[in-house]
Amino acid sequence: MSRKLLIAGNWKMNGLVAEGTNLAKGVAEAVKKAGKVECEFLVCPPFTLLSNVKKALRGAKVNLGAQDCHFAEKGAHTGDISPVMLKDIGCQYVILGHSERRTDHYESNELVNKKAQAAHTAGLKTVICVGETLSEREAGKALEVCTKQIIESVPEDSTSSNTVIAYEPVWAIGTGKVPTTKDVEEVHAAIRKTLAKKLGKGNANKMRILYGGSVKPNNAKELLSLEDVDGALIGGASLKVEDFMGIAKNSGAF
Repeated sequence: MSRKLLIAGNWKMNGLVAEGTNLAKGVAEAVKKAGKVECEFLVCPPFTLLSNVKKALRGAKVNLGAQDCHFAEKGAHTGDISPVMLKDIGCQYVILGHSERRTDHYESNELVNKKAQAAHTAGLKTVICVGETLSEREAGKALEVCTKQIIESVPEDSTSSNTVIAYEPVWAIGTGKVPTTKDVEEVHAAIRKTLAKKLGKGNANKMRILYGGSVKPNNAKELLSLEDVDGALIGGASLKVEDFMGIAKNSGAF
């Protein structure tokens, strides 16, 4: 089954207006220069940069995404952003359930599910993140944890058109540590199998499953050539144009 690679950058809490705009311009120029590419690009800056980044990306085939959203359309939710607001400003995607949200903000699978439903209703595509901690990996519970997160976090209305899954082992994020290709293959296969049971084989076979966690240009080819790996959710390396584009290039996208 041929699935178009998605190369997604999660800028996290990085970037003031000037540097964020320059980074977006750099990505836009690099994508234009690359010409015909066999992948989809996505950048997810902080909320404060969304408008500026959207303008900087104009004319380039790069999608815009946010890093989180609330499940309500509007109301008394101080400090939150609704899916409708994100759609209105020009976002196509939103990341949900990232381990840093699950840990720092105590987000449950049920809350992630609720947010994803609201995002789909607003017309956004979701990147739903799952992944195990180091203690869970060492206890042999990686598959159990990830499949439970898929079952409980992914809404019933999810399809290959509105949902992307990102497997990010928590212990590999920003640490430089990367699972073996065998480990990555095993988890991605288990995720697809779980999606098939939940959403049907047709949806599961078409749905993209990204890998995230210390993805760099020098390991991109090995990771993104695995059968059930359909792209990357990139953290630190997405803050440098040459690294972000290097990952795409080494994946064979151009």
